[in-house]
Parts: sequence; C-alpha cells; structure tokens
Amino acid sequence: MAGPGEAGRLAAGGVAGAARLAAAGADAMRTALTPVVQESTPSMIARRVREAIGDGEFAPGAQLGEADLAKRLGVSRGPLREGLQRLTQEGLLISLRNRGLFVVEMNPANVADMYLAREAVERAAAAQVHRRGPEEAAAVLLEVVARMRAAADAGRAGEVGEVDIAFHEALVALARSARLSRTHETLITETRMCIHALERAYESLDERVAEHEAIARSFLAGDAQATDRLVVEHMRDAVRRLTAA
Repeated sequence: MAGPGEAGRLAAGGVAGAARLAAAGADAMRTALTPVVQESTPSMIARRVREAIGDGEFAPGAQLGEADLAKRLGVSRGPLREGLQRLTQEGLLISLRNRGLFVVEMNPANVADMYLAREAVERAAAAQVHRRGPEEAAAVLLEVVARMRAAADAGRAGEVGEVDIAFHEALVALARSARLSRTHETLITETRMCIHALERAYESLDERVAEHEAIARSFLAGDAQATDRLVVEHMRDAVRRLTAA
C-alpha cells in the first residue's frame, strides 16, 4: 500500500504527472534514477496549446492564428504546424479548408462521444488496477476524495472540479499503462472544456463527492465488478447532466 507521502504526490499530480507515472512503471516507484526523457519542440508546443485549451484560454470554436501563436510561443512556423497537427489528430482542433484551425466545440454529440471514450479508458484502467492489487489505488483515491470533500465543505466549486479531474488522472495513472494515460490526457482536456457546465449540473457538491468516494471505496473492498459498475454509472450520469444543461 502506498504511504501518505507517495499517495499525496500522486493525488496532487496533474495531467503531465499522471502520464509520467504511467510511463515509468512499477520500477520507477523504487528509484529516482529513471531515464531522462527529452521532449521535442512540436511535442512541447502541442502540450502548451493543449493546456491552454483545457484552461479556457482558447474557447470552444475559437480560431487559432499561426502567426500569433508562433509569436507568443517564440517558435518558428515549422514546429508550430507539426504541434498543431498533433492536436488535430487528437480531435482537439478542427481544420477547415481555406479557413484555418478551430478549437473543437463540445456540443452534445461530442460530449457523449468523449465520455464514451473516457468510459472505455477508465474501465480498462480500473480492471488493470484490480489485477495488480487495489490497495494502493484505495489509499491514493481516498486521499483525493478527502481533498474534494474539504473543497466542497468550503463551497469552492471550482476546486471541486479540479480535484474531480485529479481523481480520474490518478485512477488511470495507477494502471501503469503509458498508452491509456496518453489517450486519457486528450480526453481530460476535452473534459476541462465543459467542466464549468458540469459544476452547474449538480444541485449539491456533496453529491459529486459521494460518487467519487463510492468508486474509491470499491477499490478498498477489492470489488472489481462494483468498480466497473460505478465507473460506467458515473460517466453516463455526467453525459446526462451535461447534455441536459
């Protein structure tokens, strides 16, 4: 089982931290001497633009201008185009002939499709966590839930939303699958794009906390079937709330 320090670090990690943890594997948990990963310029550009989209700096439907982006990022057009092409392949950007690149809009169809993919990734991650041993996941996820409950008790809806995302990032990271984490990273960016609507869709912050606590406690109980059922219910409930909002 993870100790308090380890659990805290994993629970507090963002998208990048979750992806690094998944890629490193179990051995990396026991040593700091892990291989140094050098990120290419297009990869860094894609990451920064992805984060800007998730943070709302570029609104859904907004057009991205190459000249402006190149100036703001301090890069040339070549690597910029390669980085943006990666985001187009991920589905975060849409290329319209003779018009340019636009941020995808999270309409009801896109919301439903995104959560369908998230459901598949997180169910696979949860199943893998149970196969590996759910004790670490229970410790980590219950610590995240404690943070969420503290934010809810203080009425900080925005923080509840951020911790909500951290919960799901940690869940996927615990599967120790680099491919699941990479796929999940894009889906979480799309989730961030509609997180404010999700905040308004809950009558009570406590209700949101309870859903995540139930998932965490299913790992504590070692009940893989319950985890799977709760993850499916959680995803489909979010679709209902968002498409009705």
